[in-house]
Amino acid sequence: MTPPIVRTLVVKCTAGTEEPERCSQAFTVAATALAAGADVSLWLTGEAAWLAVPGRAEAFELPHAAPLTDLRDALLAGGRVTVCTQCAVRRGITEADLMPGAVIAGSASFVAEVLAPDTQALVY
Repeated sequence: MTPPIVRTLVVKCTAGTEEPERCSQAFTVAATALAAGADVSLWLTGEAAWLAVPGRAEAFELPHAAPLTDLRDALLAGGRVTVCTQCAVRRGITEADLMPGAVIAGSASFVAEVLAPDTQALVY
């Protein structure tokens, strides 16, 4: 029997609390893919960068949506969470400000991830 192909899903979240539905969709899809066994990388850009800072996801509310903290914590535990370098710098966010496990990286790292074999990229 041939082993299943493990695919990677890279999700780029470009919306934060100012667009709660789009933000929640990105986290929900990423966490669902992780639960299904995919290798998942969540990139936080723009205002979504704040959601890697402790206390920010805790303040997020969207009726009839999974708590963002639960989704974020699952992704930190089993996937990868990356904040865009430029987005972090513009907001004064450093790696010391982030949740444990989250990192800051630039566009070269993003491009390397999305161009890797057996990778699907989604942008919300």
